[in-house]
Amino acid sequence: MTDIPTTMRAIDPAEAGGPEVLTVVERPVPRPEAGEVLIRVAAAGVNRPDVLQRQGKYPPPPGAPSIMGLEIAGEVVALGDGVDAALLGQPMCALVAGGGYADYCAAPAVQCLPVPHALTMVEAAAMPETLFTVWTNLFERAYAVEGDTVLVHGGTSGIGTMAIGLGALFGLTVIVTADSDEKCARALEIGAAHAINYRTQDFVAEVACITGGKGCQAVLDMVGGDYLPRNLACLAEDGRHVSIAVLGGPKAEIFIPQIMARRLTLTGSTLRARGATFKGLVADELARTVWPHVEAGKLKAVIDSVFPLEDAAKAHARMDSGAHVGKIVLEVGR
Repeated sequence: MTDIPTTMRAIDPAEAGGPEVLTVVERPVPRPEAGEVLIRVAAAGVNRPDVLQRQGKYPPPPGAPSIMGLEIAGEVVALGDGVDAALLGQPMCALVAGGGYADYCAAPAVQCLPVPHALTMVEAAAMPETLFTVWTNLFERAYAVEGDTVLVHGGTSGIGTMAIGLGALFGLTVIVTADSDEKCARALEIGAAHAINYRTQDFVAEVACITGGKGCQAVLDMVGGDYLPRNLACLAEDGRHVSIAVLGGPKAEIFIPQIMARRLTLTGSTLRARGATFKGLVADELARTVWPHVEAGKLKAVIDSVFPLEDAAKAHARMDSGAHVGKIVLEVGR
């Protein structure tokens, strides 16, 4: 194990803006605090919240680094107080509240999962953010269980492709929406049961047709706005609606008696600001229920493209274009 330097490369923009603000700067290597590990980053996932942070619309939570990046994979090279010594030198991936677009990143040990032989570092770095998000919202908040039919918007996004993968493992019928016939075809290839082109088809009518008029048991929604009342129309009796983003707007008008008569549940969550205790509980549950499938090679993130850290601007431009299918990843380690 080589010595740890005092400075590192990082993406830590001084101002909000377009992808061009993402340039490499020099920052101090973080020191792991109690309960944390220091990871030499091999790869970091790029996520929609990163774009919002870059635009000045999603500041880091208190105490989180201003350096961008919410998920990483690499080697543990130092330990904070109270961390199991056996983790030193181990390949791990981690969910972090920030700091991922850098050569080194501190992560709570409880938010780390071991990188199995079935995954490359790039594939491992693309897992935590979407896996934690889909698991906590689709399976824990929406209570999706084997035999359920679920509607997932943004079917070819990182979230959407992870929902398709998890749905296949746990016996869900996953209906997705996408903005082109080509993306719908890719979603079906990845494993969606049905894919709806929302630009040319009415997804409410299509869900009714697919489910024989019964509706679906859950909706995972990242759009918000005027999608909310339409999503509720897609739900079966006792259906659950989970909001995880508001890309289409933060406000909606709904007909409350419909919720009452059909016993619908509306909920939602954000993940980044939740503490290490909660995220650690999720990581432990994932280690027991999902990670054996990952170790067996049965669940992998869908990788759209890989860019070197120096090309973070190009990675964000790719995400801004909306042309990607699956995850965009930064390769950091040299």
